[in-house]
Amino acid sequence: MSLAIFACNPSETRGRRIAEAESPMRSVYQRDRDRVVHSAAFRRLKHKTQVFVYHEGDHYRTRLTHSLEVAQIARTIARVLGLNEDLAEALALAHDLGHPPFGHAGEEALNVCMAEFGGFDHNEQTFRVLTSLERRYAGFDGLNLTWEMLEGIVKHNGPLRGPHAGARNLAHGVPETIAVFDRDWPLELGGFAGAEAQVAALSDDIAYNNHDIDDGLRAGLFAIEDLHDVPLAGPVFAEVAALYPGLEPTRVIHESVRRMINVMVSDVLAESRGRLAEAAPKSVADIRSRHEPVIAFSAAMRGHDIGLKQFLFQRMYRHERINRTMAQAKQVVGDLFSRHLDEPGLLPAEWSREASDPDRRQRARVVADYIAGMTDKFALECHARLFVESALVSEKS
Repeated sequence: MSLAIFACNPSETRGRRIAEAESPMRSVYQRDRDRVVHSAAFRRLKHKTQVFVYHEGDHYRTRLTHSLEVAQIARTIARVLGLNEDLAEALALAHDLGHPPFGHAGEEALNVCMAEFGGFDHNEQTFRVLTSLERRYAGFDGLNLTWEMLEGIVKHNGPLRGPHAGARNLAHGVPETIAVFDRDWPLELGGFAGAEAQVAALSDDIAYNNHDIDDGLRAGLFAIEDLHDVPLAGPVFAEVAALYPGLEPTRVIHESVRRMINVMVSDVLAESRGRLAEAAPKSVADIRSRHEPVIAFSAAMRGHDIGLKQFLFQRMYRHERINRTMAQAKQVVGDLFSRHLDEPGLLPAEWSREASDPDRRQRARVVADYIAGMTDKFALECHARLFVESALVSEKS
């Protein structure tokens, strides 16, 4: 399929920060995708929390399965709109590489720990992974991805500065790692990302809204009947019940969730086609310079999206069962951070060397990088080794 004139064309890439001979078999964006998939950070997503900690069940989403679902949705939207599927997929697969163990609870805990050292943000951490923390290649740190890939990662939530930046981005400012990198290789932080990055960001919303409904129902945090008045979900579940009376609940859930995804994707396609027709962009530069994204939900679907998020926030993310687990997770992260900051010699040798810097701020960032790379399983094991086992030794002595 030929690319639209406003798509990111691999032959027109702005290249990589460190020049490399490109592959004769793969485009630059296919190569970006492959580097993400082969990274250690990507493999670790298998045992990182989406909502449920890994030991709560084998069938709930993890960061890895979430990223795969985002990629599948992103490829579909990109293909229909004539965008570069490989870039959209690569961005979708990479967007959560910086998430620490225990999902948003882990991020909140690390942000508190890092409050006096510049804070912690999983999107900045993803950028750190991609540009420095992955150390696999002989010629550089990080994955040395294309400019378009890095631009899409930093603008996952829109422009970071300027008149089109959202309130959250303006309030938080440009994260230090991104600001330093931008001074050396500008990422045009005041403009929107290319359409492929916009697709990946919206696919993220579609995926987690729907799979969290699925996981929440299967976990018994709420029932199908509780969705009656929830925007989009209520009508779709009612439609399935009417079409298939007596259908077993697990099939009702799956059938309803797949229909919800289809409705949301169809809405994105219709709205985005309208915006693209109105804007008539002649290049990806035209996409970046616009005052609003070209990939978006309709106004009605934006309302449904907000309603779904509000329901999930109240009935799932703040459920007593989830809160209890996440409170324990925050304690684990806080304990690990404090102990390693005070005793950097406890870190593995390669990390300990970096944490030996007398600058406490630099040491804190190394400790945060180390903890952010942990899986749920490793974090729990590390905490048990440092605190539970040491407590038992103290008692015996």
